[in-house]
Amino acid sequence: MTRSAPALRLGTVHGRGTLLAAVLASGMVFLDSTVVNVALPRLGAELDATVAGLQWTVNGYLLMLAAFVLLGGALGDRFGRRRVFLLGVVWFTVASLLCGLAQSTEWLIAARFLQGAGGALLTPGSLSVLQASFHPDDRGRAIGVWSGLSGVSTAVGPFVGGWLIDALSWRWIFFLNLPLAVLVVLAALRWVPESRDEAESRTRGPGRRRRFDVAGALLGALALAGVTYALIDAPARGFDSAPVLVAALVGVAGAVAFVLVERRRGDAAMLPTGLFGSRLFSVLNVFTVLVYAALGGFTFFLAVYLQNVVGWSALLTGLAMLPTTVLLLVGSARAGALSARIGPRLPLTVGPVVAAAGLVLLRGIDPDASYWRDVLPGVGLFGAGLTLVVAPLTASVLAAVDDRYAGVASGFNNAASRAGGLLAVAALPLLVGLSGTGYAQPGELTGAYRGAMLWCAGLLLAGAALAALLIHRPARTAPGGQPCPSLPASTPPDRR
Repeated sequence: MTRSAPALRLGTVHGRGTLLAAVLASGMVFLDSTVVNVALPRLGAELDATVAGLQWTVNGYLLMLAAFVLLGGALGDRFGRRRVFLLGVVWFTVASLLCGLAQSTEWLIAARFLQGAGGALLTPGSLSVLQASFHPDDRGRAIGVWSGLSGVSTAVGPFVGGWLIDALSWRWIFFLNLPLAVLVVLAALRWVPESRDEAESRTRGPGRRRRFDVAGALLGALALAGVTYALIDAPARGFDSAPVLVAALVGVAGAVAFVLVERRRGDAAMLPTGLFGSRLFSVLNVFTVLVYAALGGFTFFLAVYLQNVVGWSALLTGLAMLPTTVLLLVGSARAGALSARIGPRLPLTVGPVVAAAGLVLLRGIDPDASYWRDVLPGVGLFGAGLTLVVAPLTASVLAAVDDRYAGVASGFNNAASRAGGLLAVAALPLLVGLSGTGYAQPGELTGAYRGAMLWCAGLLLAGAALAALLIHRPARTAPGGQPCPSLPASTPPDRR
């Protein structure tokens, strides 16, 4: 029989060690999520990558994370949270090493797929370890410290990553994970207690534990992969080519099969379809896809444009994107408190409009742009708008469903945000006519960048309209209106 995890106190050695392991592990994921976009021009030039290669470098990771993050959390509950957490850390680290050693675009993309799978085990594990290990009186403080320090890692990511890219190589943004992982593994083995979910086996009885919804996870991945491949490959092969048509059909068929399988499994499904009986929950997740699609498109195009057209270094590019993260760190709690007082509709309507105004300003950046005059105002507006969105959105998602579905609802909303970024990075180059090595041609990239900013602004305005018309105050609110750590309250990230 598995013993329950001891109730750790934050002031003890074991409590601090457990918190250290969780913070460093999530920090690896958040750090990578903020700096890969900054590295795209350098790794593209060194590996002779096309636009499609850059898209898959970002999307291979996002695809695996979006498809399997819910399954990763369930594996921890069943087989032991520390065990699955450590597996995720080792898996993610080995994949990071393979990313750093990549000698071709295909090698790097394959390694990024593996890295995303490791992240799907690690990301839910870092938080569930804290939730299961700490005494109820210290649990909130521990999660708050985790959220704050993880946010700091996201904030310093562009600076540290940009410096590594300029001083050493883009490969070091992946190699940096190796020493961090060693510290995580040592801390976890020494201080993190093992825990698992025993409630289900007690209620169901011996031999009646719920089976994993592997079919749902695989069908979800197949749907996302098919649509993504079709969007990325269409510029090179044409919409009427056999591979593109087959991929699109596979994606659509996978999505239909996913819905049918989840409906048949009922409450045993990875994503119980009963959740969508709440109109508010459904609307909030459509809103999430729109907003995070805009965020994904913005970060993908801005990082490449600032380096390949404006001529900035990777370090300066990382610093240019820093205000958005800082505003999220400083303002998310206040935005959550405001939403708790007045309801989510106003913040979720005004926030995307402000962010869209920032993207319209950023659209006008020219090759001799000044940071203070041309970049900071737009980035600042975008960050301010996003700050109004993240905490109210997360609190509203959690309040829109019964408490027993809080974990699934948060996980699905996390996956929806990643899927939004995934689809934006896949579709935007197609929509703005960027393909081949056009990202390295300033003239071609400029037109594509400006078109992409308009598309992203349009997505935000669509989200604002959705919020104004269909989002209302939930019947209950999450305590304090604080953002759930599994959502990128600082991501640009782990939600980037």
